[in-house]
Amino acid sequence: MYTLGINAAYHDCSACLVHDGAVIAAAEEERFTRIKHGKRPVPFTTWQLPFHAIDYCLQEAGLELRQVDHVAYSYDPFLLHGPAGEDAVIHLPLQPSAHLSGASSPWDPLFISYLVNAPRQLASACPHHLKRRFHSVRHDGPFHWHFVEHHLAHEASAFLAAPFDECAVLTMDGRGERATTSHGVYQGGEYRRLRQVNLPHSLGLLYEAVTDYLGFLHSSDEYKVMALASYGRPVFAPLFREIVQYREEGDYHVAPADWEKLFGPARQRATELTQRHMDIARSLQLVLEETVLRMADWLRRESGMENLCMAGGVALNCVVNAKLRDAGLFSGVWVQPAAGDAGTALGAALWIDAEYGESGKPRWTMEHAFLGPAYDDSEIEQLLQYSKLFYRRMETPAETCAELLAQNKVLGWFQGRMEFGPRALGARSILASPIDAAMQSRLNEIKDREDFRPVAPVVLEEEAANWFDGGAKSPFMLFVYDVTAGKADSIPAVRHVDGTARIQTVNRAQHPAYYDLLKAFAKRTGVPVLINTSFNTRGEPLVCTPRDAIASYCSTPLDALAIGPFLLEKTR
Repeated sequence: MYTLGINAAYHDCSACLVHDGAVIAAAEEERFTRIKHGKRPVPFTTWQLPFHAIDYCLQEAGLELRQVDHVAYSYDPFLLHGPAGEDAVIHLPLQPSAHLSGASSPWDPLFISYLVNAPRQLASACPHHLKRRFHSVRHDGPFHWHFVEHHLAHEASAFLAAPFDECAVLTMDGRGERATTSHGVYQGGEYRRLRQVNLPHSLGLLYEAVTDYLGFLHSSDEYKVMALASYGRPVFAPLFREIVQYREEGDYHVAPADWEKLFGPARQRATELTQRHMDIARSLQLVLEETVLRMADWLRRESGMENLCMAGGVALNCVVNAKLRDAGLFSGVWVQPAAGDAGTALGAALWIDAEYGESGKPRWTMEHAFLGPAYDDSEIEQLLQYSKLFYRRMETPAETCAELLAQNKVLGWFQGRMEFGPRALGARSILASPIDAAMQSRLNEIKDREDFRPVAPVVLEEEAANWFDGGAKSPFMLFVYDVTAGKADSIPAVRHVDGTARIQTVNRAQHPAYYDLLKAFAKRTGVPVLINTSFNTRGEPLVCTPRDAIASYCSTPLDALAIGPFLLEKTR
């Protein structure tokens, strides 16, 4: 049975294909369209279906759309519009001034009608250059269409992919149809939601609002606020505790706030960051941590589970995740690597597969995130020849690239299948040595990033505990650890101002070429750690194709590009 999962409601449009319980492919639409997060000017927002990502997933399986059994869409518009039968319709045209009971925006009716008509769009609105895999399909099938509640898709992306047979489940994001936070328990192959927090109370929307006030892009730059918080003091924490009021039993209330009245004029984008801005970020981060820990404590007692899995955009906050890990409430904490809305395509597909597929099939767990497209050596070489760039084929790529990195060169690294989710994990990465403290600012300059932004390390899994306090398996770069005191001077470029680092661990089974490179670098330097940052520049999505990688290499001061077995170098 083939199940296609789709996310196209708010941002980070994506697609995922599941075959009998196992994920075949998953990708975000932004990687193909080159529009980061899929954000377009309102009203032309992110509602368009991820046709390119769908086409890729079908191509990976050698399918046409008519061969798919189920399509799972990770949003249920009827939860916004009330109960409806299969014959429900919404009449067009709609005006921006049209009104629906409970609608928070005059555009909500148009939004809902767009979602209701998603099956027709999938069958008939595909861009002409992708129609080959979409032909001969009516809007009503032959596949079965399912609207899956947004937070259920988040939840399923966690508990159906986690390495636990049973667990507590916590999801937190900006908003779904109604829910913004959910608590549940997965046990005996069944899922039960224990409680949910509904709009307008939302930790995700609160963090978005402060992100916007601080002059960053909301629904995009929240991780910058998390990094900025390390430079601040929690002097405004009492104010944030008045805004976020925990109400016991996993519930909280977020009071409306006038940020300019509380903190003065909002920061304009690209202007100076002051200590006040840093203190606001730190205070927000602290109160978020406190609230999540209190919810997790209730969930541990209510669920009785030893392990916790998490999803939703707030679960990408690696500092919060580390606080949860270190609190000892749960024996294990696992976070979906595509925790944001992109991951709901995976969750919706896994949920429908579990509901309608055969029982007794082997349980799939998400050991890695390399679910995107790959390109063979002949495709890459053909493009290199066409580009008329000088290149050479490496006999031993790990040794050759490790030597360049040991010489303090900055290397674009394009190998194997692209990552699913927001983190570069060694398939579409920029790599560098962590030994020179100046490398952090050099990489921020290359990528045109703010100078306060840290860069993250990748470490051999078997060496993690030697270089990071309590270092353990962490393949998705979703937890921070303190850099071991005795090692701090050896890897200063990856040590954040608060002494922590957001680490990725890698073993050979996950990515052989990446692992071998680290081993070769360690042999030369004694340091089994590299800097790993995403292969992109400001405002650009992660590179996807060889063409994207070559364009980024040529337009930035990268020293070299390892693309498949081929090496390009810039010389004086």
